[in-house]
Amino acid sequence: MNKNFFLSLVCLCLMVIGCNSEQKENIDQGVPVITEKYNYSKLSLPQGLLRASDVFTGNGGPVIIDVTTGGGIFNNGIPVENFNNFVNVTDAGAQLGRVLFYDKKLSLNNTIACASCHHQDKAFSDGLAVSSGFEGRKTSRNSMAIINPISQNNLFWDSRSQSIKDLSLRPIQNHIEMGMEDIDFLVKKLTDVPYYKNLFAEAFGDDQITKDRISDAISQFIGSITTSNSKFDAVMLSNAKFNELEQLGFNTFFSAKAKCSSCHAGGNFSAPDGIFDSYGGGSSVSGENPRGTANIGLDLVEKDKGKENGQFKIPSLRNITLTAPYMHDGRFNTLEEVLNHYTHGIKANKNLDPKFKDENGSLAAIKLNDLEKKGIIAFLQTLTDDTYTKDPKYSDPFKN
Repeated sequence: MNKNFFLSLVCLCLMVIGCNSEQKENIDQGVPVITEKYNYSKLSLPQGLLRASDVFTGNGGPVIIDVTTGGGIFNNGIPVENFNNFVNVTDAGAQLGRVLFYDKKLSLNNTIACASCHHQDKAFSDGLAVSSGFEGRKTSRNSMAIINPISQNNLFWDSRSQSIKDLSLRPIQNHIEMGMEDIDFLVKKLTDVPYYKNLFAEAFGDDQITKDRISDAISQFIGSITTSNSKFDAVMLSNAKFNELEQLGFNTFFSAKAKCSSCHAGGNFSAPDGIFDSYGGGSSVSGENPRGTANIGLDLVEKDKGKENGQFKIPSLRNITLTAPYMHDGRFNTLEEVLNHYTHGIKANKNLDPKFKDENGSLAAIKLNDLEKKGIIAFLQTLTDDTYTKDPKYSDPFKN
């Protein structure tokens, strides 16, 4: 046999063995290890921040939810049904959701879990510009961090989803992300997995597995992921102090000059996100509620329309130091690059947000000196919560 042919054949065999080994490793996660019962139902949200469904005002008057019992949605005393923003987080339901969130069996070929694109140590982002789907194909947008989602109504980069429950199955059914387009097949698949019987029974009273229960459990786990234990929170709630540079950044961030807080406001440092709120400083070309999105002049002519005409969700700045790269396409690797965009990188897109225009409608970049930029970054670092990135109740249950 020709020597070169023999060597090529050996290399090919080794490659096949390597691929099969990797595939086997991805498929065989083992059994989830749940040795401790965690308290998921007691949510720890930042001061003044409510769950998206706790209180809002509709046409019929204020809607108040009895948060002590986890139920009782009323509009002027009349029960409100099918209010899909409401997620009742229970300990057993979120525990099941945690297993589902980390289980690669939820993808068509058992290689991708929700957690594959949402890593706890990165504030549940993944550190990549775009992510890899179940067949290695690339997604079109950056994986967003999970920051107090139970307090939000506008989700995804284009704000296309208005509830965690609506969001929960979308990545699973996406033809690039997890590929489980036939949700009935997923139900059958999980029904054949032994460890789910007890988990579903504990969460719902019996071991029947349905699409709605899968969605509800994942929603409960995602809804339980809260972050409110940063240095900023300590300064606001106790005797903790900013250092000199952080204080400069705090003052600059909330100044009319920097305009940061006109977009990134409230307990989440994001756009107003009530059910009937719109982004107060923005505009929508179609005249519809922009739902927390804005065109910030990333491109002269947008390649990705976002919600419409280059408008993308104004994300939370909590834990922003953990979630690089930045923007919907991950184009900026550092916070310095982000600030440089606002000072001298904004493009005069025809749909540019009004706050980046002067009274004549011309482009008006934000003016910041180097020290002010350093101060803002120092302040943003105080929004990092190291506790929820290490909290075992949010961790991978398949790791022994």
